[in-house]
Amino acid sequence: MMIIMAAGAIIIAMLACVMYKLFFSLEKNSKLVIHDSDHEPFVLERITNDSAEFSARVGFENLGGQYATIMDCIVRPQLPFEQYDGVDVRGKAEVDGKPREDDYFEAVLVDPHSTLPIIMKVKLTARKGMNIREALSNMVDLPLDIIFTELGRFPWKLKKFRIVLSAEEIAKLAGVELAGEQEEDAG
Repeated sequence: MMIIMAAGAIIIAMLACVMYKLFFSLEKNSKLVIHDSDHEPFVLERITNDSAEFSARVGFENLGGQYATIMDCIVRPQLPFEQYDGVDVRGKAEVDGKPREDDYFEAVLVDPHSTLPIIMKVKLTARKGMNIREALSNMVDLPLDIIFTELGRFPWKLKKFRIVLSAEEIAKLAGVELAGEQEEDAG
């Protein structure tokens, strides 16, 4: 009799596991993606003697069947001083239409099968006694990692996408000529 009860308990547990998996496979989950090649072009928000601020809108699309929550989102510039030390770079992300003065990213829901625009902001501040135009004339390509945590029906996921703000694009937006172009024109 004990063997039959134990077998019954095992069968019930197995059926519960199968039902659990079946329920969540039918319910789907959230699936956030960034279409990094489709981001809007960067724009120059502001330029002063010592700094320049750029921004671009990028869409976070939820391809899944459930709401997705973006818990954290940061823009992390990948420009070490060993590559170029003429500027100090800071990045941040914010929900389009909800600007913040601090660097805090407030969690936000993304509806299933919809896109939420996020604004990437990048501030370059001149270093080494240069003004920003001098510093940007020697600028190199600026890789920007967008790192965010996504929470849906299943445990959270950390994701990262990279967008590159090219030296040419920075120079064009800021109205400066790259030093390499000056040398080519002279030759």
